[in-house]
Amino acid sequence: MTDLKLFRLDADGRDIELRGSSVALEVELQRRIEAGMESMLGIRFLASEYPTGPWHRGRIDSLGLDENGTPALIEYKKGADSGVLSQGVSYLSWLDSARHEFEALVKEKLGAEAAEAIDWRNPRMVCIAASFSHHDRVAVHRLRERIDLVRYRVFDGGLLSLLLIESAPGSPRPAPARQRSPGRDAAARADLGDDTPSIQVPPAMAPACLRDLYTELDEALTAWGEVEVAQLRHYIAYRRMVNIASVIFRPKHKAILVYLKVDPDTVELEDDFSRDMRGIGHLGTGDLEVRIVSAADLEKAGPLIRRAFEAA
Repeated sequence: MTDLKLFRLDADGRDIELRGSSVALEVELQRRIEAGMESMLGIRFLASEYPTGPWHRGRIDSLGLDENGTPALIEYKKGADSGVLSQGVSYLSWLDSARHEFEALVKEKLGAEAAEAIDWRNPRMVCIAASFSHHDRVAVHRLRERIDLVRYRVFDGGLLSLLLIESAPGSPRPAPARQRSPGRDAAARADLGDDTPSIQVPPAMAPACLRDLYTELDEALTAWGEVEVAQLRHYIAYRRMVNIASVIFRPKHKAILVYLKVDPDTVELEDDFSRDMRGIGHLGTGDLEVRIVSAADLEKAGPLIRRAFEAA
């Protein structure tokens, strides 16, 4: 079921359903999501109504960079409009031809480090509308692009719901060659605390001592619902609309580090198991680090993983 229903208790203790509706003006939805884009979608806002030039002849509703360093384009429709998919794919085509322009925008808004770290392999398209047709939902899986279909509803009391109803992971393509920054690689190695390379190896290439442990961890991270698993340059991302967890192998210490979207203030931290990462630079996303070296650690991490999933 992809319909979200909200209820409130009345004075007699009875559940009364809140009736959702669409916005009166599309711009209302756009402005609200742009104001809270990072918490809602895991995307850092860059620009609104961004022009794509005479060939593509359009304006991208919102332009951003997601938490994994991936370019993100967001389109809004106050009702249902199957044309949003073709429009979005057209804008992704523009992005392929405007990489230097996009990098300059990221550098201006978020700084040089963010611009250098852009991951061009699989740009993200987010379509937000009141509803999508069955054909829309089928079509996204026939395209090679990464596309999220998100249904919105507004409710009395200023409530806004966003429901991810379809997500296609896309087909990553080779990233453009660029000169790597020695300083950035050194920082990444320092973050790992040893001489482990900053490039994350695929799970199948991890040391044998970690593969079985990772298999169990993967099951725990995907046990609570549909989760997309993405092998990124520096970590493995488990994500829904936003990242739930980031996973990094540390072969030298025979450990797996998991960074969860959980508030460290709500957790009783344990030495050699959990750590508050706020204010500490690290690869991946998430403020709570959990160190997995055994099945017992994985069992302790279970409730924290569920909390991260429920908060996503």
